[in-house]
Amino acid sequence: MRATTLSFANLHNHGELFANVLRARRDSFIIRRNWDLPETMGMEYDQYDTPASRWLAVDDGTGRVLAGVRLTPSTHRCGIYSYMIRDAQHGLLDTIPTDLLYDTAPVAPQIWEVTRGFVAADLPAAQRQRVRLQLVLQMLRTSREEGIAKMIALLPSNWNRWAGRCKLEMAAAGRPMVMGGIEYQAVWIDFSTQLH
Repeated sequence: MRATTLSFANLHNHGELFANVLRARRDSFIIRRNWDLPETMGMEYDQYDTPASRWLAVDDGTGRVLAGVRLTPSTHRCGIYSYMIRDAQHGLLDTIPTDLLYDTAPVAPQIWEVTRGFVAADLPAAQRQRVRLQLVLQMLRTSREEGIAKMIALLPSNWNRWAGRCKLEMAAAGRPMVMGGIEYQAVWIDFSTQLH
């Protein structure tokens, strides 16, 4: 099992891994959760998959992606879009309520957004935990490389059950809300004490 941070600067070094991340996202979000998202050639993507983002992947060494997330700087802009949580708060996304955060969505160089997080659904529970920990360790490595002090994410509201097991400092950033039959909540993930 290996963990990788992909960027537009290094995609060429990792063969099919980026495409496999997008294929695994399609399986997780379009096939399993039945979300209405853009797809082509068996891959899920959206307006936030830009050269500013990073994609973290845990794979089994044979090309099968076991878990992944996308990170986007809160300072990023592309046309009318910035990052998903901020755009939702500004009313640009009709599938996410505008009142998802307690405060105004941040724009700061040391704050990045985490989206499209998934772990392969068919993994046994013990392996899921190991894969999740590998993903968290890669998030930590990437936060150090990119100078990320905090991340903001929209997660299933059971995040506090596994945050401790993954040794993540997390706190609610907004109210719980039901979307697509699942309760979600915006949360802060604090990496500031681990940047050194």
